Amino acid sequence: QVRLVESGGGLVQPGGSLTISCALSGGLFSQYTMGWYRQFPGKQRVLIATITTEGIRTYVLSLEDRFTISRDNVRQTTTLQMDSLKPEDTAVYYCNRGEPPLWSWGQGTQVTVSS
Repeated sequence: QVRLVESGGGLVQPGGSLTISCALSGGLFSQYTMGWYRQFPGKQRVLIATITTEGIRTYVLSLEDRFTISRDNVRQTTTLQMDSLKPEDTAVYYCNRGEPPLWSWGQGTQVTVSS
């Protein structure tokens, strides 16, 4: 059974940077396109970035210039580097297979951008 554990969230000032991580266990990570999703309060989760097994990256919502998704198949982790953060990036961030999600959701990691 696949388990996803997100980490690295926290409070950051506007304009700051943060890198969050997701570790997958119980499955063969290298076989899957991975994705990062985010969820605003009261809203549905939305896919914001994916990375294929070949390392091809895609982004939505015009985040490409500020966010970078990466993966490490040996450690079975995916990371999301977020730069030039804005208050509107405040959300809970989750990882899963790239659209559509496949596994039960982890607990997510809260990112709060505020001065």
